[in-house]
Amino acid sequence: MRVCDGYRIMYSQCHYPSIALRTAKAKYSIISDPSIKNKRTTVKLNQRHLRFLVRGPCTTLYEYGLCSQVSLFLNLWCQCRKFGKHSRGVHIKEMIPSLKLPILITSGIALLGTLSQVPAVFADNPINPGFPYGSEKVRGVNLGGWLVLEPWITPSIFDNTGNPNIVDEYTFGQMQDHATALGVLQNHWNTWITESDFEAIAAAGLNHVRLPIGFWAFDVSGGEPYIQGQLPYLQNAITWAGNHGLKLIIDLHGAPGSQNGFDNSGQRLSFPTWQENENNVQRTDAIIMTIANMVKDNTNVVPIIAPLNEPAGYDGTQMLDVVTQYWYDSYGNIRFPFGSSQESNTVVLLHDAFQPLSFWSGFQTPPQWQGVAMDTHIYQMFSQDLVSQTDAQHIQTACNYQNELAFDLWLIVGEWTPAQTDCAKYLNGRGNGARYDGSLPGSTFVGSCTGLTGSASTFSSSFKTFLRQYWEAQVIAYERGGSGWIQWTWKAENADEWTYQAGLANGWIPQDPTDFMFPDICG
Repeated sequence: MRVCDGYRIMYSQCHYPSIALRTAKAKYSIISDPSIKNKRTTVKLNQRHLRFLVRGPCTTLYEYGLCSQVSLFLNLWCQCRKFGKHSRGVHIKEMIPSLKLPILITSGIALLGTLSQVPAVFADNPINPGFPYGSEKVRGVNLGGWLVLEPWITPSIFDNTGNPNIVDEYTFGQMQDHATALGVLQNHWNTWITESDFEAIAAAGLNHVRLPIGFWAFDVSGGEPYIQGQLPYLQNAITWAGNHGLKLIIDLHGAPGSQNGFDNSGQRLSFPTWQENENNVQRTDAIIMTIANMVKDNTNVVPIIAPLNEPAGYDGTQMLDVVTQYWYDSYGNIRFPFGSSQESNTVVLLHDAFQPLSFWSGFQTPPQWQGVAMDTHIYQMFSQDLVSQTDAQHIQTACNYQNELAFDLWLIVGEWTPAQTDCAKYLNGRGNGARYDGSLPGSTFVGSCTGLTGSASTFSSSFKTFLRQYWEAQVIAYERGGSGWIQWTWKAENADEWTYQAGLANGWIPQDPTDFMFPDICG
């Protein structure tokens, strides 16, 4: 018989062919040897057969959790799924991340303490990220269109191909000669964002930068035609953020199969397919572990990882089930990168998946969970009703959020804009028009886009005044109601109404984000 520390047991120390985990409420039998990373085994639990995916490299009993609607599954970071095509429907409902019961390994049996030995309240260890979230406001900007192409941010890159079928980064690599596409991208990566941009962002009084990056920067093992080469620029961004006292959020903006079908996920599709293939999710998990391991010792500069941007929760139950499970997996992957014994101080920034905040109420909250934040994105132009509002209505809608963002996690408005129309070229996708002027099929004319998009030199003084009012209303509301904001985006080729850089240069964004011209606009 051998006694092992249940908090972190290495297979090389405590190897066994099978184990039975016992608690006061249920018995779990894990059949076959779980010592191989990602080895699927069968779990028989209360006559329900589930599949089990072992987590971590050569590490067993290394984290803690609850699987599905069952009792404690102690001392094992678990990921349970129903049998069935494309199903990840059995969720971990709760986690007990810091339970540390001693375990006896004898004759292939692991005997756990009973529930009477478990503290009444379980809590993960508090983290110390590189920013005082909750007490100091997040004020930041997105670096859109740099490491993930977006046709509306850099339309020239797409127009210069001469091919109207190139509508996203996937087709950019698929429908061109590799050397040609690589040359264009390398020039773009070298020039679109440089250290001078980070210097200007810091000088503008901002404290955060959110950097979108696609899965393809790390993995094209599925045969995707993406052009790789982004990772040195990610490292540059980390260095530049550190040089200028900025906090960098690494945001996984696209996943294999696309989590939303948007062109900014890398692949424009009629509907997302990420959730339909378990391999897609496992590849995404592996990428998050890679990112977490990259930055786990540098949380003073990279305090946050956002494991997936804008998963399409509106697509249906399957997507929400997969996303919910993925959020649980991401907590473990980020908090314990590669199963290391050292907990990271990295904040896990979840997206609301386009669900009301009430949907996520009580999800991954302290003290059981530590360092979890929620990201919501607020735009007022992607429906006919919203884009049809008057300027005064846009401002009032923004102000209303000061009473609608109360939440039990740190709540960050991770994308928003002072633009009130969808007039920017290709904003709705390359080749598509706008709702505002009725050029998007199925839309109703609201007004002309002339003077509402493009160069700020064409904007009237009254429009610039509105942009200032609308910008201030949103900043005030998001700071009163939540933990702060990150505007989309820093720069664009020909959509100044969207960009922080143009706003600073043309007066509708103040040089100090706390210097309001209309401080009472929201009452």
